[in-house]
Amino acid sequence: MAKIKICGISTIETMQAAADAGADYIGLVHYQKSPRHVSFEQAAEIRRNAPNSLKIVMLLVNASPTETANGLTIVKPDVLQFHGSETPEWIKLVKEKTKVKVWKALGVRDRHSLIKCARYNGIVDRLLFDAPAKALPGGTGTSFDWELLRTHEHAINWGLAGGLNPDNVAQALTATNAPLVDTSSGVESVAGKKDIDKIMRFCQAVSTI
Repeated sequence: MAKIKICGISTIETMQAAADAGADYIGLVHYQKSPRHVSFEQAAEIRRNAPNSLKIVMLLVNASPTETANGLTIVKPDVLQFHGSETPEWIKLVKEKTKVKVWKALGVRDRHSLIKCARYNGIVDRLLFDAPAKALPGGTGTSFDWELLRTHEHAINWGLAGGLNPDNVAQALTATNAPLVDTSSGVESVAGKKDIDKIMRFCQAVSTI
């Protein structure tokens, strides 16, 4: 079964709901323009209350070196996810200095987008293929052409994001055979507010594939 990441968690209640539903990862977004933004202190509290079965992903967008270091120190995430225009060189340096697992989200417009991902070979632990960034770098509820991934030869562990919800995630998995699926707005009642029933239905839908 594909691994599941519920991104944009902002409360202990919804973190627990994700864990109870069978999610493998939760994402804690530290990006002030996002409706899912949490401070490092809020993220640390959620992290302290999370069961050992749940891996914590801290999401940063073009954060400064100081901000990145503070987040790692305060939150102590299992994974650091870069969701902006961070360079492979910067990500490699962070990984070498901190030894934390690193993921990179990439917007997919066409096959050329997938060719460009080769620059992260040997650097990141996972690529997340997402819809191209708009006003926000993620969590916009839009998807991309999954057919682009059907014949792509993946050199890096990867996951699928962008517009996934309880009603289409099974179709997405059938189309791409993704080893991990990542949802955020697809399990919300309004922007930034997670819906516990939708989280449960999303995880149940993944379990059927």
